[in-house]
Amino acid sequence: MNTKLNIFQQVRELEGWYAIAFSATLLERMLPNYILFCETTEFADPTQYRNSLNTVWEWLATHKAKINFAAQLEKIEEAVPDASDFNNYGVYPAIDVAMSMSATIMLIQGEDPQGAVVVSKLSQGGVEAFIEASSDETVTASDIKQHPLMLWEIETQKELLAMLGNCPKNAASCKKLRALATSEGMSNIGLEI
Repeated sequence: MNTKLNIFQQVRELEGWYAIAFSATLLERMLPNYILFCETTEFADPTQYRNSLNTVWEWLATHKAKINFAAQLEKIEEAVPDASDFNNYGVYPAIDVAMSMSATIMLIQGEDPQGAVVVSKLSQGGVEAFIEASSDETVTASDIKQHPLMLWEIETQKELLAMLGNCPKNAASCKKLRALATSEGMSNIGLEI
């Protein structure tokens, strides 16, 4: 549990561009979960979420991009699945993506200064819930901590924090962060991308 708290503390200390870049990178890893959910259930067009995340990256890369984030937030909120409408586990990771996207946009707008912590917790929590849901037996906290997906999640967040510790606020850094997010070819819960 100590590692998680340590990560959340470090994320809490991120400010401005760095907090948003952290959130966008984790979202890049989570987004395939939403896309797959939409494709399998025909719930919504997942390109809206892809486009919204692309606008976040554009904003991070240029600092000058004039983007109506209130409109982006509205579009995101229109496409949040309701868990009670689906008999499909995929709805939960999809909701995590929606909540993370909203938290990131509200962070950009200055409405949620802890948005990056929200995204960090949702990403880790999503991995934990997936491990529990995909196991036939009762899973202990220790099992979750040692599970390869959770170890990978923690390692990725640590690596991301280290990378943000010495990267300039520019397009090249955005490229590196996106590459980190997609380098394994899997979403945070192990879906192929």
